[in-house]
Amino acid sequence: MSYRNTASFGKRQEYSVVAELLKRGFDVYMTLVDDQGIDCVVRLDNKRYLDIQIKARSKDAKQWNVFAAMTFKPRKNLYFIFYTEKNNTFWTIPSSRVKALGFTNKSGKNEGKVRLDLPKPEFGDKADKFELFKNDNGFKLLNKFEK
Repeated sequence: MSYRNTASFGKRQEYSVVAELLKRGFDVYMTLVDDQGIDCVVRLDNKRYLDIQIKARSKDAKQWNVFAAMTFKPRKNLYFIFYTEKNNTFWTIPSSRVKALGFTNKSGKNEGKVRLDLPKPEFGDKADKFELFKNDNGFKLLNKFEK
């Protein structure tokens, strides 16, 4: 993969996720800068808004299913949308569940940061545990958000 493709991968995937949200009928507002860990805001109605953090892994990444060194404070209206290019899958997970399903580093340079390992195989215990967040199931969770 060339440098240009590598450097723009994250931004391209952000736009891909936003396009996916728009295709599914969501009202999406993009942020100019990601200084609060928010890539876009989804307006569900006049009283319900969701902050969305988008993370993507390339099919060429050695650990294409691992999202490491994440720093965030879980809150009700913060959701992550993870995209794994290798299996062309979206994972929409509330931040509190990312924290619970992930591993918080206890020491080292990433102390306090969260690592989430998404399932590689489509079947098995781990895949079953994440099925609620995969593709259509995950996007449906956004509409179920209660303030």
